[in-house]
Amino acid sequence: MKLTELIACAPWREAVTYRDTWPHEYVLSGKDGQRELLNAIYARFQDGEGVDCRFFRVSNKYLFIGEYKYWFNSQWDGFDPNEDENVINRARLYRDRRDFVIQPGDTGRPENYPTNPPHQT
Repeated sequence: MKLTELIACAPWREAVTYRDTWPHEYVLSGKDGQRELLNAIYARFQDGEGVDCRFFRVSNKYLFIGEYKYWFNSQWDGFDPNEDENVINRARLYRDRRDFVIQPGDTGRPENYPTNPPHQT
């Protein structure tokens, strides 16, 4: 199956805890039977298609597809995709800086986009 088909078939559920701050959805690779989806995203990261981004102080690799960005809860190169359970997350794209760098003062709500530039590292 193509990656976009795997994404469309996945049983995405709302991350209720983050509804008002950083809304996103997730599936569990093992429990939800999404090992093939996890492996497909993992392969894209291996092929260099991921983008390094920051969520406050945490750096992670993200894959941008259509209207969403996808990421794992763990660093993609720190687990075995065929054995370890992992969370696959997705969030709608903001189409602004927050897709790449989240900084203090940001929220996940479009109306709260801060005007200050991103922090330099």
